[in-house]
Amino acid sequence: MKKIPLSFYSRKDVVEIAKDLIGKIIVTNFDGSITSGRIVETEAYVALTDKASHSFGGKRTAKNEHMYASAGTAYVYICYGLHQMMNIVTNDKDIPDAVLIRAVEPIDGIDVMLKRTGKPTPDKTLTRGPGNVGKALGIFKHHSGNHLLGDKIYLMDDHFKINKEQIGTSARIGVESAGADSLLPYRFYLKGNKYVSGKNK
Repeated sequence: MKKIPLSFYSRKDVVEIAKDLIGKIIVTNFDGSITSGRIVETEAYVALTDKASHSFGGKRTAKNEHMYASAGTAYVYICYGLHQMMNIVTNDKDIPDAVLIRAVEPIDGIDVMLKRTGKPTPDKTLTRGPGNVGKALGIFKHHSGNHLLGDKIYLMDDHFKINKEQIGTSARIGVESAGADSLLPYRFYLKGNKYVSGKNK
């Protein structure tokens, strides 16, 4: 198993990267506690032209500044004042493409995840949905800006085999205000996995 290199994140096609992230392992190492999970659901957000993206039209603020960082940077934002949403920045610096991690299948540190989430048992809700991913993995807004080649948040490839037929594609979830862009097929998920959020058509 090896850490995913910078070349994976710096590619130009964020939609392709979002699809390729299915099956990879995300790891966090905070205060001596290691937690990890296999990524089973992602969403791509295309820089500047995507009305569902925080960077649509070149919008650049203190809140989304890390979207404009170099490839492989974590971009974490807070949704509804509560959920910590983990994104991966791709492409070149100042081109704010990003991939939202929507769901993972727990691997390491499940006992730690239970403590963080307050859940009594490791059922499918533990890491289902981006808010639960952030909570279970211990990711918060202050981790935004961390680079995924570091030792706090990083991705691993254990050569887990997935056939193209196993990956589902759909419109993204919860971005209806983006109009026609909300229908773009930028969500990817591992078919049949119980941790995948939303309805899988």
